[in-house]
Amino acid sequence: MNTCVVGLQWGDEGKGKIVDILAGENDIVVRYGGGANAGHTVVIGDTRFALHLLPSGSVRPKAACVIANGVVVDPEVLLGEIDSLAQKGIGLDGRLFISENAHVVLDYHKAEDRLREEALGKDKIGTTIRGIGPCYADKVGRSFAIRMADLLEPENLKEKLEKIVDYKNKIFAALYNAEPLSAADIFEKCKMYSQKLSKYVCDTTAYLHEQIDAGKNILFEGAQGSLLDIDHGTFPFVTSSNSSSLGVGPGCGVPAGMIGRFLGVVKAYTTRVGAGPFPTELDNEIGQYIRDKGHEYGTTTGRPRRCGWFDAMAVKYTVKIGGITEMAMMHLDTLAGLDELKICTGYTSDGKEVKMFPVNIDRLAKVQCRFETLKGFGQEITDVDNFDKLPEQAKNYLKAVAKAVGIPVTIIGIGPARKQTIFRK
Repeated sequence: MNTCVVGLQWGDEGKGKIVDILAGENDIVVRYGGGANAGHTVVIGDTRFALHLLPSGSVRPKAACVIANGVVVDPEVLLGEIDSLAQKGIGLDGRLFISENAHVVLDYHKAEDRLREEALGKDKIGTTIRGIGPCYADKVGRSFAIRMADLLEPENLKEKLEKIVDYKNKIFAALYNAEPLSAADIFEKCKMYSQKLSKYVCDTTAYLHEQIDAGKNILFEGAQGSLLDIDHGTFPFVTSSNSSSLGVGPGCGVPAGMIGRFLGVVKAYTTRVGAGPFPTELDNEIGQYIRDKGHEYGTTTGRPRRCGWFDAMAVKYTVKIGGITEMAMMHLDTLAGLDELKICTGYTSDGKEVKMFPVNIDRLAKVQCRFETLKGFGQEITDVDNFDKLPEQAKNYLKAVAKAVGIPVTIIGIGPARKQTIFRK
């Protein structure tokens, strides 16, 4: 059975750990969207891996890893991750496959990202300044796009870069009075990238269909969260790709009909990074308690995350659009010690019930939450090894979330380590 794992909130749900665990049961792990703005954390023993481009399953030595065409690849970040794994005794030769059609993030994308955010000031979107949005924009614009296959053709690439960098420099000078970038310097970097990455570049769509025909099990890994989806998220405070499960088909060439299991990952509460409406936000001591206990600071940026109660209205929405049939709830242990827990089970606006989560930010900013309040659990649960041993209040919370969302919680995370995971049928 092929499986897709996606986040159901605003990202940072803990997908990395779930993908790492499930990778032990799969032959291939596929990253189908996003870029180095993603931050997936995997903990094995005393070693913590922070991955941005490599699939989280890459730490499993037997798993083949695919970076598909929907990903925008920052070669500098990718090479750093490959070297970091090699230093820990984990090699990728013969099992890493990078799509020749994946677009490449280069210096001018990062410069554009930074310059635009600085110019927007207080109205900035809050990007990670990794060049992701500008790279996707060039992909859609087509005229100034560079793909991994282009790195393998240095003479053609040199001519392309000269035209692109000349155009970008004119834009940057006119809009931001910025210093020009050097096409020659970027080309030299690209030659180095090509030398080190060319052995991994191939037609990953053909590879995946060959493996499916051979009966291999494939795990598809989403990046960011479904509420950050460019088409179905809280626009404009979203990412630049289809980060929900709807992105699988265009992101790697494998249609959703070939995937038998859609697993959505949530936190036991809700977090968000950057600007945008957040109905259940706790801008108080409870929110700070959750932030500190849950280590809610970005893997990629280090930015503190905004924290709030679990929003079942939001998750019901992402479950519907993503065809999700089961949930993995992470960070349940973070809620230990709170006297009471709350779940947002509905919205009202102007005195009327809201039927579905509104991704329109103006409407979302006006909603009032309807909460279900439950007793908290005081004891720590990080050493619990099965569901029956959880405190009754923790079990009640899980049942209430499942009822509010409408699908079961089949995996429970009670800490960062692999063993700190409870599985339910």
